[in-house]
Amino acid sequence: MTDGQQAQLALAHLDKLKLYGKAIRVAPSKHIGVQMPKDGQPDAGLTKDYSNSPLHRFKKPGSKNYQNIYAPSLTLHLSNIPANISEEDIKVAFEEKTGGAVQAFKFFAKDRKMALIQMASLDEAVSALIAMHNYQLGDANHLRVSFSKSTI
Repeated sequence: MTDGQQAQLALAHLDKLKLYGKAIRVAPSKHIGVQMPKDGQPDAGLTKDYSNSPLHRFKKPGSKNYQNIYAPSLTLHLSNIPANISEEDIKVAFEEKTGGAVQAFKFFAKDRKMALIQMASLDEAVSALIAMHNYQLGDANHLRVSFSKSTI
């Protein structure tokens, strides 16, 4: 996130959220930037720059993704679904990968590349987003997962 409004949304949506049974704490940093380790310097794997990742959802300035940042919810928005993937394929992948229970599923009527999936609890939905965002569904398709304001 490169913008103060996005940081505020992250703080508002994620502070005190329960994840794996424990509340997480999100607070503003006292530092104005992240200092990346110099080339060749050890960092114990604690610092990584994802800004140039091809799978970064906020890579393109002005992307519609900026307008679709919602608080954690039971319903997740899925996109980049290959045409040959069925509802059952997705439900099985979610349940096997997350251990959570899928309560409902619905492809978008006008675009089967997108769908909504509802998990049984907020903890399961957050865990599913973590586990399934960028999940490889096809040779070149990585699933995009985000929280949705819609319900099924």
